[in-house]
Amino acid sequence: MDKTQKQAFIRRIASLNLQEPRGSRILWSRHAITELLAEGLSRNQIERALVDCEIVEDYPPLHRPLPDCLVLGWMEQTCPVHIVVALDVVKQRLLIITVYKPSAEEWENDWKTRKS
Repeated sequence: MDKTQKQAFIRRIASLNLQEPRGSRILWSRHAITELLAEGLSRNQIERALVDCEIVEDYPPLHRPLPDCLVLGWMEQTCPVHIVVALDVVKQRLLIITVYKPSAEEWENDWKTRKS
């Protein structure tokens, strides 16, 4: 699965998840929930941000049970958020590994490019 296909998969599953009463297509790691609370974010904000997200970094599949990547999403169209997402293509769902608000010290103004 290439980067374009991964991005389309994430967006599709996120959209389907919003349509389901229980939202069972997106699973959350314990670490992601901890970071969510620390950042003052909500699950709903993150799940909505995934609908129009963009892949920033595509991680190599070495030593990983599922393909994963770092995506950039937007909350209320003005607040960037980074989300590490694992793709479970077989079960048609996503696993949120971690979430955080990117900092200007580590990221360029586009929120897609790491500062060296």
